[in-house]
Amino acid sequence: MRDRDQGQDRAHDDAAEMAQEVRALRDELGRLNAHRFVRIHNSIPRLLAFNFARGLAFGLGTVLGASVLLSAVAWSLSQVEFLPIIGEWVSQIARQMEDAAGQSGAR
Repeated sequence: MRDRDQGQDRAHDDAAEMAQEVRALRDELGRLNAHRFVRIHNSIPRLLAFNFARGLAFGLGTVLGASVLLSAVAWSLSQVEFLPIIGEWVSQIARQMEDAAGQSGAR
């Protein structure tokens, strides 16, 4: 009989512990659902708009960053005159870019 009472007590303790864990999980899930990230991604149109704007910003940043970086590299290489092969090659590229800019501006 004593073993039976101990088994029931243990089962009762396990049930109380499980109920406490479920309560803590419910509280945590409520906090997660209240988070701004989840609220933004809660509807399909908002999710699509967010990802579209993110893609536009990423693409624009990539293009502008690459343009600035390549322009700086081309300019710095065109200033190098002591390496005749590289300096002449970059100067030729710079002239072609200026010619292309002049032709597109004349249109």
